Amino acid sequence: MRVLKETSRTFYIPITFLQRDLKKAVASAYLCMRAIDEIEDHEEIPKELKADILKKTAALLEGPFDDVAYQQVLQPILPLMPEVTRRLGDWIDYCPAGARMRMQLATAEMAEGMAKWALKEWKVETHEDLDDYTYYVAGLVGVMLSDLWEWDSGIRTDRDLAIGYGRGLQAVNILRNQEEDSERGVGYFPKEWTRADMFSYAEENLAKADAYMEDISKRSIRLFCQLPLTFAHKTLDAMKSGREKMTRAEVERTVQEVAGDDWEENA
Repeated sequence: MRVLKETSRTFYIPITFLQRDLKKAVASAYLCMRAIDEIEDHEEIPKELKADILKKTAALLEGPFDDVAYQQVLQPILPLMPEVTRRLGDWIDYCPAGARMRMQLATAEMAEGMAKWALKEWKVETHEDLDDYTYYVAGLVGVMLSDLWEWDSGIRTDRDLAIGYGRGLQAVNILRNQEEDSERGVGYFPKEWTRADMFSYAEENLAKADAYMEDISKRSIRLFCQLPLTFAHKTLDAMKSGREKMTRAEVERTVQEVAGDDWEENA
């Protein structure tokens, strides 16, 4: 949980709302996915090497995880990697046994998708490309979380809406980071798309995310899902009004609005 908090305060907060084994499973999944994201996102690693390491990591994740083999795979880039990536085996061990393979297979699928997009240099040219990219980096997270809700609490949700939940959050991030991505030579806007087009894409998927919430009745899971979704809606509104993001005060107020006493207990 220390590494989780240091890695992402944004996701640390909603994860604290979850209970017992589900909290451990989701924390483990976030750390595993963040571990491979650090490989995919590192600017000093050649794309071919990234793809090779991600594919080999995916293969290791598809069975009982061999951490010794993983450390060998990681060796060419080990000095560049943060703690969260070096300790992938620890995050897998932390996951409850009943959820472990679900989480590993989702992380493996993400790693394969990231390898493909690394070789494509993250150049999105069509709507279909955008759907493919946002599925691998976010939509499949929604599917995996839905699998965990069913495993832990018997809650069943619609797969397409779960993908929309992830895509909607990712589309907001694409809009928020457009200028920074452009400076890195990365573009997630399909050819001839304007910001208005991407706003429409985000809104379409956030509407699916809102519908996704209707199937979730358990309060702790609902809080987990609702907080990032509310942040996404409010960030989109802020950008529409010409601001880059929500203010810190707005973030804190939103946490209070969504979580109330639950946040006070977990703060």
